[in-house]
Amino acid sequence: MSQERIKIVGAGLIGTSLGLALTKHGIDVGLENRSKANLRLAIEYGAGKEAQGDYDLVIVCVSPEMTAEVVAGQLAKHPQALVTDVASVKAEIAREVARIAPEHALRYLGSHPMAGREKGGPGAARADLFFARPWVITPSADTPPASVERLKNLAMQLSALPIVMSAEEHDRAVALVSHLPQLVSSALAARLQSGNEQQLGLAGQGLRDASRIASSDPDLWLQILSQNANLVSPLLAEFKNDIEELLQSLENLDSPGSLAKLHNLLERGNSGVARIPGKHGGKFVDYQLLTVVIDDSPGSLASLLTFIGEVGVNIEDLKLEHSPGAQIGLVEIQVLPEAAERLSEQLTQNGWRLV
Repeated sequence: MSQERIKIVGAGLIGTSLGLALTKHGIDVGLENRSKANLRLAIEYGAGKEAQGDYDLVIVCVSPEMTAEVVAGQLAKHPQALVTDVASVKAEIAREVARIAPEHALRYLGSHPMAGREKGGPGAARADLFFARPWVITPSADTPPASVERLKNLAMQLSALPIVMSAEEHDRAVALVSHLPQLVSSALAARLQSGNEQQLGLAGQGLRDASRIASSDPDLWLQILSQNANLVSPLLAEFKNDIEELLQSLENLDSPGSLAKLHNLLERGNSGVARIPGKHGGKFVDYQLLTVVIDDSPGSLASLLTFIGEVGVNIEDLKLEHSPGAQIGLVEIQVLPEAAERLSEQLTQNGWRLV
């Protein structure tokens, strides 16, 4: 793999991040992009050099609506290369490539690194963007096994976790775990436009967590959802049924069964969360939460983390929340239940304030 020449078409967040990661491994990376300004910026960041000549592997990192056309063009331009893409919807693109370039279709193999950020463009790129993230590879029944192995090796070289499934299986999965959450988050955040400043001033971490992905690029998501609408729509209809049942229960709390229906949905939410893979992809663990108050000043968080390390307790997860109107921060630390009591005692004894 280290002797391969790799071309990246599209110097946005994913393309530039790929270039940064690959060049760190000493790979000859060529970059191509319609925007010359973005291309120059990606090159200046060290993501590669301007593409010239032939390449062994081409990775297309353009918008979903352009992907099939660009893939077909690269298949024709580089007749010996394996061409892949990183679009977040696979089945429609595979069908389009087979239609546009049937003579080259066996050299196309779709893939999707499940990584990204709310920010886009080469300026947001990171070489570690793919670290420990799933990288889905979607072969057809006719894809040569050697092509699958090449992409698996590429993913592992970037410390990603290769997963092989069909394009249809992939699209069904992302409809549930990515596309539906995006729509729900956006719909929730849209309601905030009707709130006044005093109301929004009470917002806590729960609202921030639920609305975080609502800041994603709407133009990109319009393309993604358009290509996967047939799989997202049934999920959204089921979600709509849940919302309508909630509304009916809340509007008729005195009616028999209303509270039971409300409680049932909350319990089903608990069950759903418990099915999300936990740390390192293992079984979900219900960690103990400790909330520590720190000063909003340089070194405060570092001191807390250093102390916890000296106590010998491993932090399984961490969130930092600022308290509106106060010069303090709230550090939410998740630890194994068996370590929580000991850590709580040590923190209290050494002057840390717990909520």
